[in-house]
Amino acid sequence: MAVVTITVDSTDAFKQRVKAAFAGKRQPQRISFESFDLLWKVLAPNRMALVHTLTGAGPVTLREAARRVGRDVRAVHADVHMLLQAGVLRKGDDGRIEFPYTAVRVDFMLKAAA
Repeated sequence: MAVVTITVDSTDAFKQRVKAAFAGKRQPQRISFESFDLLWKVLAPNRMALVHTLTGAGPVTLREAARRVGRDVRAVHADVHMLLQAGVLRKGDDGRIEFPYTAVRVDFMLKAAA
């Protein structure tokens, strides 16, 4: 099962993972965001529903993705574009989109406001 962890990480934590990867240490699959606000901006409820629907589905057309989430193709197109830019979705040479994981773990911590 290909599991990805979606997380909020500091730039330093990201750099440490990159260094470890270059040193040959296998890293778990991660999609990291710099801040909680950015995570919620990119993974707004409609986009997260799209990610959930595409989890384990394999490559699909934009029209098929829209059909599966029960939304208009134009609205889904905007969401797909944002998710592609953020590196959450992938687009194949044939134009199909994919979320190449079969499971998602979301991992972040909220601390008391200062």
